[in-house]
Amino acid sequence: MSKLILFNKPFGVLCQFTGEAGKQTLAEFIPVPGVYAAGRLDADSEGLLVLTDDGLLQKRIADPQHKLPKTYVVQVEGCADEVALARLRAGGLDLGDFVTKPCEARLIDEPAWLWPRHPPIRERKSIPTSWIEIVLREGKNRQVRRMTAKVGFPTLRLIRAQIGEWTLEGLSPGNWQETSAPTSKPLSRGGRNSC
Repeated sequence: MSKLILFNKPFGVLCQFTGEAGKQTLAEFIPVPGVYAAGRLDADSEGLLVLTDDGLLQKRIADPQHKLPKTYVVQVEGCADEVALARLRAGGLDLGDFVTKPCEARLIDEPAWLWPRHPPIRERKSIPTSWIEIVLREGKNRQVRRMTAKVGFPTLRLIRAQIGEWTLEGLSPGNWQETSAPTSKPLSRGGRNSC
């Protein structure tokens, strides 16, 4: 039977089991041999990572041709507006090496389930921040960060909250659980938008 692991990747951790001196890797958190990440998160991104020992399942989760939605919650600099959200949703953003496809994007309150980040994000007192939920069915290198910057709202914090039906629910940063079936409960939303 295939192993399937859900992991809440903390900020600064590399999505690999071997790495450079001084960098944390998955090996420090997941003592399960033979599993590999199905997709990646940059070291400065946080949140849900799915690992498996099943190569076909790994491909299905990571490959955009299967259209498995990936949900991100993103704290951006400035008060994101409907014009920016419409540009994100429409697709067609030229990011140099590729053009984005349409996606879902909406303004949300700061998530109630959010944990403190270590180190904290850099905030400027004179510039407010806002939160956007983005659902992609593709996944290029640093895509969400590049998309929000392109529409004028640089990303300060990026958390992948959901892949398909799998969510972060019940997983604090650095923790993992083995599962055999996706969960179907969405993450609850809450908090207060500063804009």
